[in-house]
Parts: sequence; C-alpha cells; structure tokens
Amino acid sequence: AGAAVPLRVCHQEIVKFDLEIKAAVQDIRDCPGPLSALTELNAAVKEKFRHLRGRIQELEQMAKEQDKESEKQALLREVENHKKQMLSNQAAWRKANLACKIAIDNSEKDQLLQGRDILRQRKTTKESLAESASNITESLMGISRMMSQQVQQSEETVQTLANSSRTILEANEEFKSMSGTIQLGRKLITKYNRRELTDKLLIFLALALFLATVLYILKKRLFPFL
Repeated sequence: AGAAVPLRVCHQEIVKFDLEIKAAVQDIRDCPGPLSALTELNAAVKEKFRHLRGRIQELEQMAKEQDKESEKQALLREVENHKKQMLSNQAAWRKANLACKIAIDNSEKDQLLQGRDILRQRKTTKESLAESASNITESLMGISRMMSQQVQQSEETVQTLANSSRTILEANEEFKSMSGTIQLGRKLITKYNRRELTDKLLIFLALALFLATVLYILKKRLFPFL
C-alpha cells in the first residue's frame, strides 16, 4: 500500500510529460521562426524528455522491485511501451525540427526575395518620382515662359493703348482746332454772304441810278418840250 502512491504518481507524471511533449512537438512544427524561438522550444522539449526519461527509469526500477512476478512483468511491459512512445516522440520531434527549419529557410528566402522586390520597387518609385519631378519642372518652365510671353504681350498691349490714347488726344486737339477753323470759316462765309448782299444792293442801286440818268438825258434830248 505504501508503494502504490509513488507508482500512481509516477504513472500520472509519465502521461503528463508525454502529452506535454506531443504539444511541444506540435508547437515546433507550427513555429514560424525565427531560429531563436525554435531554439527556446527545443530547450523546453529537451527538459521535458529528461523528466520523462527519469520517470520511466523510476517506473522500471519499481517494476524490478515488485514481489509478484505478474505485476513485475506487467510494469516492465508498460515501461517498454513508454520507452517506445518516447522514441516515437523523439522521432516526431526530429521531423518537426526538420520541417520547421525548412519552413524558416523558405520564409527567409521569401523575405529576401520580397526585400529585393521592395528595393526594385523603391528604385522604380525613385525613377518615377525623378521623372515626375522632371516633367513638373518642364511644365513649370513652360508655364513660366508662357507667363513671360503674356507679360510681354500685356506690356505691348499697354504700350499700344498708350499710343492709341495719345493718338486720340492728338486727334481730339486736331478736331478742336478744326472746329475753331470751321467756326471761323462759318463766320467768314456769313460775313462774305452779307458783303455779297450789300454789293448786290449797291450794284442794283448804281444800275438804277445809271438807268435813271440815261432816261433823263434821253428825255431832255428827245422830248425837250416835256
């Protein structure tokens, strides 16, 4: 009865370590990396195997100490099963490590390829940015030239407007001068018209006086008795 408790505890711990080792092996198989994480998992698995191996050895020792041959053989068979299970777990552990290392290597290769792709993309992006900057610079230079031409055209337009304004002012002065001349001519024409009317009247009076004188002379000579 006194040996039953350690034996049961030993069984429980062997089962517990076996389950923990299986779970740890699965963690190794699913480990995404890096290698430092895999190293930590392997260290934990080694520790669990050490405890499991110790418990199996304790169980084997207990089996050898059994008085009944039947119980002794039963425990030894159980010990053998645990050893086989431990070997199976060790084989699974090695396979999980191999698969994990291959996966990590592939992942690192993919990262390197992605890094190269990123570098190429950055290079392409830089080239695109440089080309865009060059195009923008050319566009700005074109706009600057266009604005310079527009400023020059504006200056020419302002100069033309100034010349036109000066021409209009000169024409206005000429119109004023012509208006004065026209008014003066109108006054002269009016004066000349009046003078012509006066001359005509004087000529008419002179002609009438002349005719009256002629008629008077003819009357005296032709009709003296009248």
